[in-house]
Amino acid sequence: MADLIYQKIIDSLKKEIDDGAFPNMRLPDERSLAENYKVSRSSIKRALSNMSEQGIIFKKRGSGTFVNPLYLKQDSYFNYSGKNLGITDSFKANGQKPGIKVLSFDVIRPDEEMRDNLFLNKGEFVYAFKRLRLLDDIPFMIETGYIPIKLAPELSEQIASESIFNYVESELGKEVNKTYLTISAKPSDEEGQKLLSLKPNEPVGLMEGIFFLNDGTPFEFSTMKLHYKYFKYDSFVDLDR
Repeated sequence: MADLIYQKIIDSLKKEIDDGAFPNMRLPDERSLAENYKVSRSSIKRALSNMSEQGIIFKKRGSGTFVNPLYLKQDSYFNYSGKNLGITDSFKANGQKPGIKVLSFDVIRPDEEMRDNLFLNKGEFVYAFKRLRLLDDIPFMIETGYIPIKLAPELSEQIASESIFNYVESELGKEVNKTYLTISAKPSDEEGQKLLSLKPNEPVGLMEGIFFLNDGTPFEFSTMKLHYKYFKYDSFVDLDR
């Protein structure tokens, strides 16, 4: 319940910021926000702390809390927030209709590298799937994923045609909330040119990494190829720790 309350506050404040509710860029003080949302100040503190970590706001000692002006200009396509790192919830569709097309769905025996990535023993199997992500029926990402069968024994092609991470949260009672990603770019290959309508001289963005459950268990090894037009991210770095 506490998680739900503070996330609702974040969502509401972000909407107000996007709608220009704070023309002077300054947010009300914590006491005023608590009274406005009819919640405890601890919930407000948690919401503001989370927003600060995301780079949405910043606190100026002795002056108050302000909207980060660069946040208003940001136009990255991914906005990871909340408890779930799934692409479905994190991709900013900007009014476009998102979709998923499952290209393949199999059960395979992982090789040694895959066993190491997912902390598996010999004899354990994984789901191997490839999905095409779309916006208004236009492909923008090719996603290849591997998930240990023991972690999601009921996973199916039908579930893979929607959000797998939402399924994990709603049906398995777990969260995928940590990841280690390598981000790079390279010339498009035949697959990228065919499925993403890229020309031979156009690049693809690459994201490759491991997604972890909230208990620290490696859940999925994934490789994502993105059309270069969607390969843009914003990052907030805080070195004051």
